[in-house]
Amino acid sequence: MKNSIWILVILLFVGACSSEKKTDSTSPQVEIKPYPAFSSDSAYAFIQKQVDFGPRVPGTSGHAATKDWIISKLESWNWNVQTQEFQATTYDKQTWDLTNIIASYNPDAKKRILLAAHWDTRRIADKDTERLEEAIDGANDGGSGVGVLMEIARVIGSQELKPEVGIDIILFDGEDDGEPERATVRDNSQIWWCLGSQHWSKNKHVPNYSAYYGILVDLVGAKGARFYREGYSRRYASGILKKVWDHAAQLGHSSFFIPQDSPEILDDHLFVNEYAQIPMIDIIEFSPQYGFGHYHHTHQDNMGLIDKRPLQAVGETVLFTVYQE
Repeated sequence: MKNSIWILVILLFVGACSSEKKTDSTSPQVEIKPYPAFSSDSAYAFIQKQVDFGPRVPGTSGHAATKDWIISKLESWNWNVQTQEFQATTYDKQTWDLTNIIASYNPDAKKRILLAAHWDTRRIADKDTERLEEAIDGANDGGSGVGVLMEIARVIGSQELKPEVGIDIILFDGEDDGEPERATVRDNSQIWWCLGSQHWSKNKHVPNYSAYYGILVDLVGAKGARFYREGYSRRYASGILKKVWDHAAQLGHSSFFIPQDSPEILDDHLFVNEYAQIPMIDIIEFSPQYGFGHYHHTHQDNMGLIDKRPLQAVGETVLFTVYQE
């Protein structure tokens, strides 16, 4: 009797193992395409260089010097670079000369991915308690997104391993010049933020240009930064949003890419979605509970704020995503 019981146990065990092996052998395997390393040290240095030029307010020497430097670096990495020069009216009725910088890799590829940031800085520190009328450094607000995308451009341009898709990097100008925080009278005749993306989305650099999807990076380098699923991203590009957040988790960055929803943020991606009809998400630090970080539009937005860890999390995730296409 005992022998019969043991034989039954053995048969059940063998059957279970056989079933398990059968299940494993038929499970679909997701292929991970190889991708190059992202350097947060390099991205950090690109942010430092921008800050060293001074505030990148349109019409200033810092703005002009930064423009020349960005174009020179992108061209040195074998990207095709063009500029989109245009004029825009500000909330206080100034006429600004602005420049969107557009760099393209593999320009003949039909399937394209659009990566974007803004390269200007705010001319006032309207959320600060002192020096309110002075321009901010914009190390994080502007600088961090540009730093991440420039490192991605450097990696793609200098590595033998190339992505299979075409890539366009657009650095929008005039994003950060909306009406002051404390303004008592507001002109609602138009949106004064995101002047560069508004212009490009209605006047694309290539007629009938389109992209499979877009990723905007903004405010991605501050200490303690966390990135939530922003509202317009969920509305217009939920599938892309899920893909990027899943990739972040796969890479071990789930402590930065939080699977929780945050409100809609007025940012460049809104106009790319609505006017250009390209689904674009926004990777941006904005807490559902507390909103923007304490540094936002203050003089605390300087290099002391920048942390290489969120730069690495965002940069590696975006680079990985591009190489998986």
